[in-house]
Amino acid sequence: MSSPVLALSAGQIRRRPASFAGLGAALFLAMAAVTLFGSLVAAQVTAPAAVTRAAVSGPGLMPIAGGFGEIAVLVALFVVVNALGFTLRQQHRDLALLRTVAATPRQVRRVVRAQVAATTLLVAVPGGLTGHLAARAFLTALQRRGMAAPGLRIPGAPVPALVALAVALLVGLAATAVSVHRVTRPAPAVALTEGAGGPRRTGAPRLLAGVAVLAGGGVLLRLAASRPPGELDKAGQASLLGSLVLLVAVGLLGPAAARVLAPVLGAPARALAPRAGWLADANLRGYAARLASAVVPVALLVGLSGTMLVLTSTAEQVARATGATTSVTKESDIWLREMELGLLVCFAAVSTVNTLVALTADRRREFALLRLVGATRRQLLRMLSVEAALTTAIGVLLGTAVAAAASGAFSLAVTGSVVPVVPGAACAWVLLGAAVLTVPGIVGTGLWAVGGAAVESAGVERG
Repeated sequence: MSSPVLALSAGQIRRRPASFAGLGAALFLAMAAVTLFGSLVAAQVTAPAAVTRAAVSGPGLMPIAGGFGEIAVLVALFVVVNALGFTLRQQHRDLALLRTVAATPRQVRRVVRAQVAATTLLVAVPGGLTGHLAARAFLTALQRRGMAAPGLRIPGAPVPALVALAVALLVGLAATAVSVHRVTRPAPAVALTEGAGGPRRTGAPRLLAGVAVLAGGGVLLRLAASRPPGELDKAGQASLLGSLVLLVAVGLLGPAAARVLAPVLGAPARALAPRAGWLADANLRGYAARLASAVVPVALLVGLSGTMLVLTSTAEQVARATGATTSVTKESDIWLREMELGLLVCFAAVSTVNTLVALTADRRREFALLRLVGATRRQLLRMLSVEAALTTAIGVLLGTAVAAAASGAFSLAVTGSVVPVVPGAACAWVLLGAAVLTVPGIVGTGLWAVGGAAVESAGVERG
């Protein structure tokens, strides 16, 4: 790879540290997750036959690593794709400028690929080491509960970490090939115009992909709802996977959903806070892609957490009513789901904070221009507070819709009613957590972004 490509890639990373830090954190989590569950599989595969034949309670290490890791790894990779798409949107204008000075689409793609490869390699060692240590701790916890053979050991070979590195690179480069198409496909002048003002509408391929994924999620939920009452475990797995597929559809259809929901929720904001509410509503309406980037992580947090909490509560009530014990209601498996929920919440929380901090930091020039035309710092912070509240509300609505659809399908299968058992206190904590992550993240970064001399900040390029 030529040195100019490397220099351009390194320059973009230095100019946008917040965006690439978010991408790096997402890749770190993905590598740690793949290494964690890959190490568990390696422990089982490399163990002597006498060890693997030892009787254990629960499904065994391989089913745990497969079932537990399936959702966790998919969520981690979803977070990577979302973070990468956001990072590329942040530098859309710079990449379009390269096109105007005679850079070819191939050269632009090489610049972006170099950025992704460099970021992945930077987090490879800490991500692999963290996953290895987490695998050892998790295996010890399983052995303490009798869910894994005492003689199992996590191998010291770096094969799981190398597999995780390969997976992260493949996902990153594949997502890059799709995302960079918006810059390389149109003429340079058109790409530069879109970079300056943002895309005015969601492209047809993205809409079609979103609709197709949405339909796929609906099919999974229909399969979950059609399970007989005795197959409670399979209904739960299909519902949880269906919720993840629906959240992918939310990510694809996010800008379109934001354009619909922003005016609906913006009206009360304008009424309650006329000035700040008007500015916040105008910003959210005018930059649907930016709003979608902030909303999707919140929806991921609420959707996955809510689905798992409601599924567990519904299954426990069914078990109490029928006296049946399944893997959904066994104490050891409840502990497993709590661990899985904690891991998923960690992924979603990191994605939420990274995206919101980078998104708000990128608006420093915008805030400076508003100050030059008369807005005060206090007014801008009030505007950001309203934006944060609206962003949280839209993300919560989308996440709640996903959780309601998934848990409704599960409830229909096991109780005959689409109304599940909702643990009010636990769900309230999830909503509070979404607000705590979103509002301080936006307003706190805004305190920094609106600081400094307005004239100097207005002359500084975003990032």
